[in-house]
Amino acid sequence: MNTQLLTDNLSNPALLFFLLGIFSVNIKSDLEIPANTSRFIALYLLFSIGFKGGQELAHETFTAEVWKSIALGLLLSFLIPVYAYFILRRSFSVYDSAAIAATYGSVSAVTFVTAVSYLEMLRQQSSGHMVAVMALMESPAIVGALFLMSRYRPAEDRKGNTKGALHHALTNGSVVMIMGSLLIGWLANAKQAEGIKPFTTDIFKGFLAIFLLDMGITSGRRLNTFLKNGWSPVFYAILLPLINGCVTAWISHWVTPQVGDRFMLAILAASASYIAVPAAMKIAAPKANAGLYVPMALAVTFPFNVTIGMPLYYWLVVNT
Repeated sequence: MNTQLLTDNLSNPALLFFLLGIFSVNIKSDLEIPANTSRFIALYLLFSIGFKGGQELAHETFTAEVWKSIALGLLLSFLIPVYAYFILRRSFSVYDSAAIAATYGSVSAVTFVTAVSYLEMLRQQSSGHMVAVMALMESPAIVGALFLMSRYRPAEDRKGNTKGALHHALTNGSVVMIMGSLLIGWLANAKQAEGIKPFTTDIFKGFLAIFLLDMGITSGRRLNTFLKNGWSPVFYAILLPLINGCVTAWISHWVTPQVGDRFMLAILAASASYIAVPAAMKIAAPKANAGLYVPMALAVTFPFNVTIGMPLYYWLVVNT
C-alpha cells in the first residue's frame, strides 16, 4: 500500500479539524459550536450531497452496472446488521447488540463526503448514482436491526413501540432530507440548478470542516465514558468496518470496473451512522447504551476510516 496516500490523508483539513475538536475538550477549552448551528450544517451537508447527486443522476443512463451497484448496496445494508448482531451478542446485551449492528449496517453521510474529497485529491471521481446508493442504504439496516431486537429481546420486554420506531427510521429527518434533495436535484432544470451552485459546491468544504470540528468536540466529551466499558467496543469499532470495507472492496469488481465507484461502495460498507441510527434507537431501544454505539461510530470508526481505512480500501480496489 502506498504510504503517500496515508500521509496525504492525515493532512486532510477535515480530519485535522476533527482532531482539533478532540484536543479542545482535553485542554478544557470553552470552544463550542451552537446546537442550532450544528444541526443547520448537518442538514446543509445532506442537502448538498443529495442535490448534487440528483443532478448527476439525471445525466446517468441506468445501465445494468448502475442497478447492480444499487442492489449490492441494499444487500450489504441488510446483511451487515445480521452477521454483526450475532458476533456482538458475545459481548453485549440484545439491545446494545442491535443498536451497534444498526450503526454499522447503516451509513455515514459525512464519511461519504470525506471519501468524495479523498477521491478528488487522487484525481478520481465516483458516479452520481453512488449518492442514491448511500441514501437507499440508510434505513434498511435500522429496520433489520429492529427486527432482530424484537425477535430476541426478553419476553417481558416485547410490548415496545416497534411500529413507531420503524416509522421514525423511515421518516427520519436525515433520510427525508437526502432522499428529497436527491429527487429535487434529479427533477431540477440544469440551468436553474446552476444558480445555487455557489451554495451547493463552493462553500461545501468549509462547512464540512466546521461540522467535523463539532463532531470532534462531541467525541472528546464522550470518550472517557466510552473507555469505561473496556476495550471490547474499540475492538469491534475497528473490526467491523475493516471486514465490511475489505470484503466489499474485493467483491465490488463483479459489480463495476470503475475504481471510484468501487471505492465508494467499500466506504459505504465500512462507515457507521451517528445521525439516523441514534435518533431511531432512542425510540426503539431506550435500554441500549448510547454511550457505546455513538462513540464507537464517531470516536473510533470515523477517524479509523479517514486515516487508515480509506488508503487501505483504495489500495485493495486498485490491486484486485
